[in-house]
Order: sequence, then C-alpha cells, then structure tokens
Amino acid sequence: MPCSVSNGRALPCKSGVGGLKNIYFAPYTTTTAALTDSSGTITLDDSVSFYKYEIKGNSSLETSINSSRENGSTFYESTLNVTFTFLDVATQEQIKLLSHGRPQIVVEDYNGNGFLVGKDHGSEVTGGTVVTGAAMGDLSGFTLTLTAQETAPPFFVATLPTDDSSSPIDPTP
Repeated sequence: MPCSVSNGRALPCKSGVGGLKNIYFAPYTTTTAALTDSSGTITLDDSVSFYKYEIKGNSSLETSINSSRENGSTFYESTLNVTFTFLDVATQEQIKLLSHGRPQIVVEDYNGNGFLVGKDHGSEVTGGTVVTGAAMGDLSGFTLTLTAQETAPPFFVATLPTDDSSSPIDPTP
C-alpha cells in the first residue's frame, strides 16, 4: 500500500445530513466468509442473516484514527452509540445475546450510506443502560455502546442487507 496521497477532493454541496436510520446485526461467525472487498466497498452475500433494528435520533457512529509514528502502527476504532426507546422483555433478551457475542453491524445513515462495522474482528458491547427515566419526558428504554477495532475504517456496503426477522419485535405497548 502506498504511503502518499493520490487524489484531491472538491468542496461538496451542502446536501448531507447527520443521523442514523437503521442498524443491522449479524452473528460474527456466519458473516466472515460472506464478504468481498472491492475498492473499499463490501458486497454482502445474500445467505448471511442480518436483523434490522429501526432507530431514530440520539444514535451515532464515530470512527477514530489511532496512529503511532513510534510504533509504526495505525488502526481504527469505531464507536456505535444506539438508543432503543421503550422497555420490553424481547429487546432485553436480544441485548443480552449481543452483549455476549461480537456481531458485525451494518449502519445505515440518512444519506443512504451503509457502513460495515467490525468486518474482521466483530464488535463488542462495551457499555449501555436500561433506564426508566425520572420525569414524564425522559427516556424509558435501552442504550448500547458497541466498539470495534480494525485495520481499516468501516467499509461502505454496496447494497444494504435485507431484514431476516420473521416477526420483528414491536416494543410499543
């Protein structure tokens, strides 16, 4: 891999927006062989089961570049903060499973981009809360923090996965 810059970048139009729309979880062990890398874009194999979680507001993906001249190393740490509104047993059970595993995650933003987090090493749940809130307008739900350390930033996905949930959780009372 060359170590020098190979292209410039124009100033884009002001048409982008922030925020995450959906996240898709897949067990790490079933997806490793189903990925192909082509110029920074990942193509997901249709045989991989992804489970869609709809989210809105208060969720974000941030990737930090960690580079050490002294050690000659560079790696990327992605942190996904997710909020699920409403408390329910079914979601809590899924969160327990996520906490014990190391899923690969596709994150969909409001610009139509999909990013694969944890491609080579999976993601780890590193924190979270189950919160009832104190006041009427407070969050009653779950928060999760998932972290992935990789040798490359999250790859763009060519096509977003389909939801393989036979009957998605409806936490609304």
